[in-house]
Amino acid sequence: MDDSKETSAIAEQRRKDRQADQWRNTFAETEALESSDSDIGLCGWLLVLFSILLTLFTLPISIWMCIKIVKEYERAIIFRLGRILRGGAKGPGLFFILPCTDSFINVDMRTITFDIPPQEVLTKDSVTVSVDGVVYYRVQNATLAVANITNADAATRLLAQTTLRNVLGTKNLAEILSDREEIAHSMQSTLDDATDDWGIKVERVEIKDVKLPLQLQRAMAAEAEAAREARAKVIAAEGEMNASRALKEASLVIAESPSALQLRYLQTLNTIAAEKNSTIIFPLPIDMMQSFLKH
Repeated sequence: MDDSKETSAIAEQRRKDRQADQWRNTFAETEALESSDSDIGLCGWLLVLFSILLTLFTLPISIWMCIKIVKEYERAIIFRLGRILRGGAKGPGLFFILPCTDSFINVDMRTITFDIPPQEVLTKDSVTVSVDGVVYYRVQNATLAVANITNADAATRLLAQTTLRNVLGTKNLAEILSDREEIAHSMQSTLDDATDDWGIKVERVEIKDVKLPLQLQRAMAAEAEAAREARAKVIAAEGEMNASRALKEASLVIAESPSALQLRYLQTLNTIAAEKNSTIIFPLPIDMMQSFLKH
């Protein structure tokens, strides 16, 4: 028990260290991207100065081209002469751009949900199953989501499909049917690590449905029915055995007292008379019958 606790503690510490390294790398990369606007050169600064002067000369008309608004759930990445502007993502609210040299891209920071299409997977025990799922993710770093990948949404969708096939390929059919939470957690960890460089945070992964081939369903149903029939036969046999033991004990009690047999006759007569009134039974003592048989 102590060894298992120590192993789990070491694994948890390694996971935290790996996450800390990823955060440091992400922060350093973000800082490098955001500080790139200082390298626009002399010509770039001349163009920026010209754009500022043009904006001032055309006031107040140019003010409508300079003021931009982003919603609460959005962030704006500003590019100045093709380079990301210092300060990172802007918003929510108002921000200003230069009309000639600046451009911007809006990034939605809300949680996005998409379905993983059914994937035909060959399990570890050579069974073909069709599995689908759902993934919840959001953009955690808008700068990396714009600068490091062309389409973060499409890339996450394709990666989720590949990860689902890879994870299920290492499991057998029984594990897939019983350990859905473990499979979902493993997929979430893998996707989160892979999309960290894209500024994506995978919040949750769920396995929706596991579809088995029709022949396999019939075989499993026949196996379950046979198991139920076997259990029913065993229970019936145990009941017969217990009943025979009870009858043996009752016969021993009756053999010890001859009058008990007569009482049993009367009890049986009472039962039959209560159920079937048209039937008349005349009980005869066994001793009388034995006397006739002797003659």
